[in-house]
Amino acid sequence: MINWAQFPDLAVSALLAWAFASVVRRSRGQDAGIWLIGWLMIVVHFAAFLFLPAPGIWGALAEIVGSAALTWAGILFMWATVSFRKEISSLWFVASLLLSHTLYLALLIAGPDWALIPAAIFIPAGPLAVGLVRMRKFNHPFRWVTISQYCALAVFLLVFQNRPGNGGTLAINAVLFNIYLGCCVHFIYRYRRATAGNFITITGFLAWAAVFLVAPVMQSYLPQAHIEGEVWNLPKYLVAVGMMLLMLEEQISHNKHLALHDDLTGLPNRRLYQDRLASAIERARRTGTRAAVLLIDLNAFKRVNDTLGHHVGDLLLQHVGTILAKRVRRSDTAARTGGDEFSVILEEPTSREDALHVSESLRRLISVPMQLGEHIVQIGASVGVAIFPEDATDLEALCIAADLRMYSAKHDAATKRENAAFPISLPPLAAPPPPQQRRSPPEMH
Repeated sequence: MINWAQFPDLAVSALLAWAFASVVRRSRGQDAGIWLIGWLMIVVHFAAFLFLPAPGIWGALAEIVGSAALTWAGILFMWATVSFRKEISSLWFVASLLLSHTLYLALLIAGPDWALIPAAIFIPAGPLAVGLVRMRKFNHPFRWVTISQYCALAVFLLVFQNRPGNGGTLAINAVLFNIYLGCCVHFIYRYRRATAGNFITITGFLAWAAVFLVAPVMQSYLPQAHIEGEVWNLPKYLVAVGMMLLMLEEQISHNKHLALHDDLTGLPNRRLYQDRLASAIERARRTGTRAAVLLIDLNAFKRVNDTLGHHVGDLLLQHVGTILAKRVRRSDTAARTGGDEFSVILEEPTSREDALHVSESLRRLISVPMQLGEHIVQIGASVGVAIFPEDATDLEALCIAADLRMYSAKHDAATKRENAAFPISLPPLAAPPPPQQRRSPPEMH
């Protein structure tokens, strides 16, 4: 027997998963791939529930698979929001949740009643064991919030799961309510921004969790009220729409970022650098203060590219970008303004002495040998410093002044390298002695 009433929901969820997959292919975030697996679990849930009316073990198996797929979807949605997902204990954590929930639902639907007590205890025991074992190497407060949530669920299950009549229904609804309320909490914690996608997703998860609370209450106290099954599934589709909006919002945000930042180093590009420099000059002019520009050119970068390859050259640029981003203040700007050229804007409070100190510090940091993959690379840098308003009073002239000083520093460095390559110098030739005048022989008298 097949429950054809579930077929429209199966068709809609399958089409929604297909649309979701098309959006995921264009998304850069790793969260989207896990979300897609979660939505495939929703499709499995509806597909399994088609066979609920099947007699005997087949109906029980369909209920186990359908209920487990619904819990797996929620757990995967939560795990996708975890920022420390690559930490090994995070994998153990989610694996213990998937295993314990599947085991509990299987025993609740088809197992003996005595096995429910250890199964309910096992739900928080696995995550708790992972948290305690890995506490010294990795500890995050939000992990303990999640463990506390599942401990509260276990207490509820131990109290109500063996209740005559509706104990099993209350237990299943409690498990699903806990999971999708957890999804709501995780999304609030991860996506702390006021966007339409975030609002719709969180609202959808909250409504999805409320279904497992409102439905049993209505069955107990308002049995005459009849609500179509499609109404209970609306929160699922609301969440799907919200997630797709979140992916589109992230893609738009990423495109805006690329328009103003260098894709390789993540630093501001020339366009954003010039905008910030113009603003810094205007602020300095208005307040009667100074601003400094540091133009940094990498020495021997072409030799690294030619001898070790462009991949190592890219690693070198990324390493230098990290050095600059960590060294400057938050009020300052470090940018990549050319192939191997970087620029830094120093705003007030600053002076020529400060700017020279920063330039020397950056030059020394860049000169330290770098481990780039299998290679150790050592390069240098030439830095030109220009101060507003002492060296120039407008953006273009200030950049030209910094550029000229950078080339002067590069020429001086090249001269030093040439002298270092030929340390033996010959003394200047001595002037030849003046020719001696011949004495005329004495005259004979």
